Amino acid sequence: MIRFPRAAALAATAAAFALAGSAAATAATAAAPARQSAAAPAVQAVVCTVNDNGVNYRGGPGTGYPVLGQVNKGQKMNAKGREGSWVMGDLWGGRTGVWIHTAYLDC
Repeated sequence: MIRFPRAAALAATAAAFALAGSAAATAATAAAPARQSAAAPAVQAVVCTVNDNGVNYRGGPGTGYPVLGQVNKGQKMNAKGREGSWVMGDLWGGRTGVWIHTAYLDC
């Protein structure tokens, strides 16, 4: 039987555990499925363009809602929702959460 000095035995044991831990970590990493990104997938915004001059934008989806203002041909809007024939969105450089009838929009 070969006898090792106590310090050498402790060092050999530590090295063995370090190698075993490293191998276990490598095996666990290899077995683990790839992590998905936590970020939500990008959603392309729908941009609508007003197709006439003097188009009313309203506070809700219908002619019974108050007119908040008017826009002209070429005005862009990020569409955020739709109800019936009305699109709700944010005007570029202007008000947000406004409603315009689809007859006056090219989306």
